[in-house]
Amino acid sequence: MKILFWGTPAYAVTSLEALMAAGHELVGVVSQPDRRRGRGSALVPSPVKARALELGLPVFTPSRIRREPELQAQLAAMGAEASVVVAFGQLLPHEVLAVPPLGCWNGHGSLLSRWRGAAPIQWCLIEGDAETGVGIMAMEEGLDTGPVLLERRLTIGLLENATQLGARLSQLTAELIVEAMPRIAAAGPGPEAERWRRLGVRPQGEEGITYARLLQKDDYAICWDAPALTIHRRVLGLHPGAYTSWRGKRLKLLASEPLVGRLADQLSPEGTALAERWGLPAEAAPAGEASGDSAAVAPGTVLELVERTGVVVATAGCPLLIREAQLEGKGASEGQALLQQLNASVGERLG
Repeated sequence: MKILFWGTPAYAVTSLEALMAAGHELVGVVSQPDRRRGRGSALVPSPVKARALELGLPVFTPSRIRREPELQAQLAAMGAEASVVVAFGQLLPHEVLAVPPLGCWNGHGSLLSRWRGAAPIQWCLIEGDAETGVGIMAMEEGLDTGPVLLERRLTIGLLENATQLGARLSQLTAELIVEAMPRIAAAGPGPEAERWRRLGVRPQGEEGITYARLLQKDDYAICWDAPALTIHRRVLGLHPGAYTSWRGKRLKLLASEPLVGRLADQLSPEGTALAERWGLPAEAAPAGEASGDSAAVAPGTVLELVERTGVVVATAGCPLLIREAQLEGKGASEGQALLQQLNASVGERLG
């Protein structure tokens, strides 16, 4: 099948490569423009653009595809039978959506309509979803509103961060897109409603719609006045960007464990032992209420320095174990190296 591919971040590279490996002809790749990054503010291509150039594919980088009719016409002339979109970063206008005879299809990294929008992986973790997944969706002009052709679900681990979950979802997206292409080809061209009927797509329900908004700078700052599980979910969902302060410097939190008794069986062996000491027992009140040993301590206070493991910090509920972090101007460290880097004392405060 002749395919025009639209994508920008590393998440989409897996799908680009999978379509190539499956024998499809990629007539072109559309990605976001190069961005200035790093201290020198050098222009850096997106991961999709970089990989497409390595593969010898023609690449287009519109600032706003809906405002570039000449490029729209150029892309239409390439003769793609279908467009495949994975995390492109711009809404496609009707003039683009209507061109491919087999339609435009989006590999979306969440269950629909649970999370529509720009940051579904981050928000499903921040909100503590027990599962997520991937949907292959027929595209409409609305934001992630189209009917779903294929869907697969994944269970989210308590200690799984956005980088790890994103890698799993990226692979699953690629697998489902490759699986979807023969079905889309077999359904053939024709009026949109008729094609969808032949494919048996599932319309999205109107209930439970949630929008995964773009993250703002303030979202990354940790508030120690929240319960341990809430803070932990933010550390995971914003990986590797959630931060607090330590002695006037920024401290990125990269790995944590909520020391909640009822979650002990999902923690590491070290976390389990600490949860038994600091957290509530399984039959006690819900997470978010402090244990007797930490109830009178101000949130953000260092409670314990655990050799070869990390730092136990007070929250509004049970304590949080910080296992890995990165102090401003230093490299990421964990375990004993983290303790040495922070050189903390019990009673000092973060934030």
